[in-house]
Amino acid sequence: MTSVLLPAGIGLAVGVVVGALGGGGGILTVPILVYLLSTAPYAAATASLVIVGATSLTALVPHARGGNVRWSQGAAFGVLGAVWAFLGSRLSAAADPAVLMTAFSALLAVVAVLMLRKALRRPAGPSEGPEPERLDAEPGRDADSAPGSDVTRHAELLDDAPRRRRVRHAALVVGAASLTGLLTGFFGVGGGFAVVPALVLALGLPMRHAVGTSLLVIVLNSLTGLAGRTDSLGQVDWALVAAFALASMAGGVVGARVSARSQPQRLTTAFAVLLAAVAVATAFQAVPDLLR
Repeated sequence: MTSVLLPAGIGLAVGVVVGALGGGGGILTVPILVYLLSTAPYAAATASLVIVGATSLTALVPHARGGNVRWSQGAAFGVLGAVWAFLGSRLSAAADPAVLMTAFSALLAVVAVLMLRKALRRPAGPSEGPEPERLDAEPGRDADSAPGSDVTRHAELLDDAPRRRRVRHAALVVGAASLTGLLTGFFGVGGGFAVVPALVLALGLPMRHAVGTSLLVIVLNSLTGLAGRTDSLGQVDWALVAAFALASMAGGVVGARVSARSQPQRLTTAFAVLLAAVAVATAFQAVPDLLR
């Protein structure tokens, strides 16, 4: 049985990352379990869900006290992604380990680029162009208000705009939650690496709120993902998992305090850099195995 000292030390560092960034625990835990602690990829994914779920639950408490959790949106993500998380877990069981880890590294690289672009984007300044014309600027022009006129069509589009925005917003939520659930179940990573970008990029949440809300989603996704992996529970080294999880939970509390004192842009940049680093390290290990 692997000594508990090494996984405990690593777990503490992973917990700090989860608490501070609202994710990243799974993307660190899976490669660590596979390449440093000699765990088979599928069993490592199962163990990762236990570790990250417990750590996220612990880190969620201080974030909730700080008002950084959007409960309704987080619950919606968890519920919408539940079926897909279960399906992803079943698909993962049939995947070749080398293919699984190589795809994992590619996914991390894509998400890292998206998050880094957002972190480096300058805030939009005030509009320098002319203000749009008011529809009632020339009330005396009755011809413009006649049925079929340009102004009438413009007004109809404006009336329909809120409904179209609601439909587009709902589609984004369903799509992002479903994709996140599928990826969570397939890779066994809790989903923070995908939930935080989805909440920031698709729903426009501030980074600090995205971090707090993602922890709720991770807890829900981890439970669902585990439900689809009951066949691998016997392969898990529970002493290793317990040491890793307990240390990670303690680190999660510390990380949550770090998050509260950090600037959102710095958190976004740190998350992107972390994803990129893990993507490169995982690819370095997985691609040679794939080519053999």
